[in-house]
Amino acid sequence: MTIGFLAWFYPWTKAFHIISMVAWMAGMLYLPRLYVYHCDVPRGSLESERFKVMERRLLRQIINPAMIATFAFGIMLVLTPGILDWSAGWWHVKLAGIVLLSGFHGMLSRWRRDFLEDRNTRPQRFYRIANEVPTLLMVVIIIMVVVRPF
Repeated sequence: MTIGFLAWFYPWTKAFHIISMVAWMAGMLYLPRLYVYHCDVPRGSLESERFKVMERRLLRQIINPAMIATFAFGIMLVLTPGILDWSAGWWHVKLAGIVLLSGFHGMLSRWRRDFLEDRNTRPQRFYRIANEVPTLLMVVIIIMVVVRPF
């Protein structure tokens, strides 16, 4: 199913999809780094409270809206005539990457709640490793879109 008039907006839709994806990824790469630093400060300290504010603002004011915009513009691209060959395999892999990235987004939200309630039990190393997940998924997603290997 496609919507014909979306073809006229295609360059703008693609541009805004990329812009919102960059903003989403920037937040997804930065939030686990904040968790790494948050692990170093004592619970209940002024520094811990500052990190809680930074993490909440990053998630609610940047990451969440950017993810919503990325999905909205992505759906518009999928509905644009001639953009997606439904028989190609690359978009299945891209979609799987997006599902995994969205799941990771949910995990970041849950971890933020743990820090908010001073019940984080994970060490710095956990968040350092977790910080690599969005990068790996981004690489897979971009290769699927640009190279379209299958």
